[in-house]
Amino acid sequence: MEQKLSLLRNIVAYVLLFGIVVTVIRFAYVVTTIGESCNLYNFCFFKNNVAPQSNPHHHLYASREWDKAVHFYSSIFQDMISKGFLSPHSKSLCVEAPNGHEVFALKKIGVEDSIGIFRKAAKPLVIRGKGDRIPFDDNTFDFIFSGGARVEMSARPSDFASEIARALKPQGIAVFHIKANDTYSLNSFLDLFHSCKLIKVLDIDGFNPSMPYIREIVLRKGNHGYRKIPGDDSKNCSFQAHKQELVQKAEPLIEEEPLKPWITLKRNIKNVKYFSSMVDISFKNRYVYIDVGARNYGSSIGSWFMKQYPKQNKSFHVYAIEADKAFHKQYASKKKAVTLLPYAAWVRNETLSFEINDGPAQENVNKTKNKGRGMGRIQPVKSSRGEFNSEVNEIQGFDFAEWLKNTFTKRDFVVIKMDVEGTEFDLIPKLFETGAICLIDEIFLECHYNRWQRCCPGQRSTKYKKHYRHCLELFTSLRKSGVLVHQWW
Repeated sequence: MEQKLSLLRNIVAYVLLFGIVVTVIRFAYVVTTIGESCNLYNFCFFKNNVAPQSNPHHHLYASREWDKAVHFYSSIFQDMISKGFLSPHSKSLCVEAPNGHEVFALKKIGVEDSIGIFRKAAKPLVIRGKGDRIPFDDNTFDFIFSGGARVEMSARPSDFASEIARALKPQGIAVFHIKANDTYSLNSFLDLFHSCKLIKVLDIDGFNPSMPYIREIVLRKGNHGYRKIPGDDSKNCSFQAHKQELVQKAEPLIEEEPLKPWITLKRNIKNVKYFSSMVDISFKNRYVYIDVGARNYGSSIGSWFMKQYPKQNKSFHVYAIEADKAFHKQYASKKKAVTLLPYAAWVRNETLSFEINDGPAQENVNKTKNKGRGMGRIQPVKSSRGEFNSEVNEIQGFDFAEWLKNTFTKRDFVVIKMDVEGTEFDLIPKLFETGAICLIDEIFLECHYNRWQRCCPGQRSTKYKKHYRHCLELFTSLRKSGVLVHQWW
């Protein structure tokens, strides 16, 4: 009897051991071939007990939210079919579709060959993939859909767009739902897809409180080659006509010369209508702030731009252009945040005499302190009988307009602050002449003229020969070109 019990125990042990081995082998197979474990609905044993957890859509299929979303997307895709953009035979992809509503809707209306991608799979509707790294070959899909403002939420919208264009067949259709509804953002969006043609733009009501209004954009991919971005070779920035509406919304220029400019211009900053407070800048490739005449980090980069400029949660790369060597050392600790260009912005690449001036208001200031240093000018050095004390350095000037054209494109968002002690009357015309002005979205410009002196009531500065009217002409020419310029102090 004992032998029989022992034999029975051995049999049970062998059976249990065999079951464990089978489970381990099955688990290893699933993880190796599919890349997921028991969270995948087709792996786990005892499916009846764990189905709600293993199939992420099991509880959604019967929910009111699921039905509402599916109904919304079904109507969108049925409209696409009626307009000839989609057919039951279209091989379709939904990009960044976390729950698979879009895929389910496509299959529901008869587009069976449909799949979605998201960083976390939700099979069978959604497999693992990302918008900026689509796991399919070139020219695979007839129809690609991206909803939920996924393009503008992407950290790399340019890569997102390139991947969609790559995976789309020639003459294929791509449809996008975005939040942004201003003209500037539409043009920025279209610039991402320079191999596609705009077919339709439609504003519709959404179904989700997080996106109550939707701009629907329909694109068709060309047979080959790329669409030329309007204005690539233009020097008059006529392609920037859509920016004129922003210029018209800008704070008015100060028409009359202020008697106390150091007060008037500082007050004016409160009235500034920032570019990024009026439009969505999500579809730009890079975000750049260039401080021309930066001086020390705290002068305007740290004290103003980093704290006050509305960045829409975008990471801006900062360039500090400063010729005065006294300020260079402090930027060494900010290598990751700021790129220092230790040169003078100029109209050519050449060696220059750089004059650090101490005007009447600064004669008694200790020049060894950075905050007391006079601003630098690029000009012939005054004689010993000149009106200012000066310190002269030999520095390298670089062609600022050419650098802009070689470094940035119209798909970048470029903001500039320019305080160059009168050299703006050389630099701005060169920007127009070369077309580099078309790369700039917004400028904060300090214009230097023979202004009234704070130190000496009734006296004008003899440091500059230009008058206030010359500054107004400069500001007006920039705004007419579609560049949003603000009077800086």
